[in-house]
Amino acid sequence: MRLILDTATMVAAIRSDAGASRRLLVRALERRFTLLASVPLMIEYQAVMTRPEHLDASGLSADEVDVLLDAVAAVAEPVRLAFLWRPTVRDPDDDMVLEAAANGRADAIVTFNVRDFQGAAGHFGVKVLAPGEAWKALEAER
Repeated sequence: MRLILDTATMVAAIRSDAGASRRLLVRALERRFTLLASVPLMIEYQAVMTRPEHLDASGLSADEVDVLLDAVAAVAEPVRLAFLWRPTVRDPDDDMVLEAAANGRADAIVTFNVRDFQGAAGHFGVKVLAPGEAWKALEAER
């Protein structure tokens, strides 16, 4: 399965060790599925995950988040953005997620913001799944 984890999913993964977002991130690092990432998405991950409120909630330092993101970059399949579609999603920050999914031929975008992505992602044949749904789909493949 080829997945894009949106920024909120990555933030949830560091803030809670009990949720589907964390399990997905761990499986990505174990290369149990193909994690896709573009340069703009990796920059967004770093900018958001190192905000003070997320560092406080996660108990991580900015340096530790950077080490985690280095590991993510090492296992992720890089997505070259050959085509850009803007604006497509209601939130302009979400366009980079959709563009990475479309250019990377993702099976799904994993997000808590399912409703905002569904119409646009469907035009590219990309499913939109909440983290719990994505986890169940990965488990069903085993």
